[in-house]
Amino acid sequence: MGVQQAKINHLDTQPVGRTFVRYLIPSLVGMLLMAVNFVVDGVMVGNRLGPIALAGVGIAGPVYTIFLAMSLWIGIGAATQYSQTMGAKKKKRAQFIFTHSLVFIFGATLIIGLIAFLFREPLAYALGANEETYPFVSRYMNVLLLFGFVFTIENAFSVFVRNDGDPNLAMLALIITAFSNIALNYVFLYKLNLGVAGAAFSTILAAFLGIIVLSIHFFKKSSNLRLVRFKFEKSLFVQTMIIGFPSFLAEVGISVFTIAHNITLERIAGTDGVAAFSVLNYVHSVMLMMFLGMGAAIQPLVSYYHGAKRHERKQQTIRIAVWTAVGAGVLFFFIGQFAAKPIVAIFGDFPDSIKHLSATGIKLFFIAYLFMGTNFVMMTYYQSVGHVRMATWITASREILMMIVFLFILPPLFGVNGVWLAIPMSEFLVLLTIYLYQKRRRF
Repeated sequence: MGVQQAKINHLDTQPVGRTFVRYLIPSLVGMLLMAVNFVVDGVMVGNRLGPIALAGVGIAGPVYTIFLAMSLWIGIGAATQYSQTMGAKKKKRAQFIFTHSLVFIFGATLIIGLIAFLFREPLAYALGANEETYPFVSRYMNVLLLFGFVFTIENAFSVFVRNDGDPNLAMLALIITAFSNIALNYVFLYKLNLGVAGAAFSTILAAFLGIIVLSIHFFKKSSNLRLVRFKFEKSLFVQTMIIGFPSFLAEVGISVFTIAHNITLERIAGTDGVAAFSVLNYVHSVMLMMFLGMGAAIQPLVSYYHGAKRHERKQQTIRIAVWTAVGAGVLFFFIGQFAAKPIVAIFGDFPDSIKHLSATGIKLFFIAYLFMGTNFVMMTYYQSVGHVRMATWITASREILMMIVFLFILPPLFGVNGVWLAIPMSEFLVLLTIYLYQKRRRF
């Protein structure tokens, strides 16, 4: 029996719960470390350079998110087809899909980064910079625009390694990336005094080390990933972009979320409000990464079972994932209610106004986690089985359509608290639409 056949039997015959845990734990550990790494970035910048620098890095954050969105758009779209094709036992076709996607990820992110760099000053102000924050936004953003293609390749490669049955190596790469980024941040910020540009360079260099670790997968006997001769295939490109679009939109939604909150809070509460949101956003990234880890765990499994027409195993996987997401959401909610002030204190000794805004924001915003995990899991499910319209609706509504509506409606009624409540309201309504959609399908 060959390696390929053994691996297929492993996915087809192992109990669903065990398979889910086998993918979930490495995904959660890897994503948690990346989130902690992101928070340590904020802690180091906040403690070393102060709240205005921290606000500047937060404003420039959507640039990172857009690059990540591009890698997920093509990467998840292609990896979903890769797993479906492997489930249908078409190995050569799967290898072509892998090669096709990496070429486009590299090309697209490089071109977008160079074009955006030419318009870097108006871009910084469009993201929400003001005279105080612009120098920090500019220095951080410029590094990401020129070298962002490195972490897009690393992220997409990680998705494929996970889909090729090696979640542990994907986790190891994330661990190496996280710890090296923390170490490089310390060197660049505290030893070399490179400021926020140093923090950006540490992100790029750490991602490059992650690529080196992921490359080990090519040399494993169990690997099916091979770079084959590239040839543009329009139908594959279109299908990749359609399937991956919800993932792209989800990341764009994070950028819209960040920009909209920065602009709204700058208008209502000034730089203090933006600094408070930067703290909340760093904490939110930890919880968000955990939910993303759940999605990363089920996507290869649901895609494979869908391609292999193992519908019962597919349904079992999604049931387990939903209950896991609900449990995590309840835990995160209580953390926000009882640990808001200690969490804020980690980021530095800020003025009382910023501390109060941040702590209140965490308590109100964390209500969203009661609904957010289920929304993430269901979006991933619909995307993995080809229900792209519903997946797109979930992503477009959560952090774009409904959020913007609530950011217009709630702040005039509740002030700054209305800003913090926009996402909880959006997540709740999206979950309600999922329930109604599922109920209609059953009948």
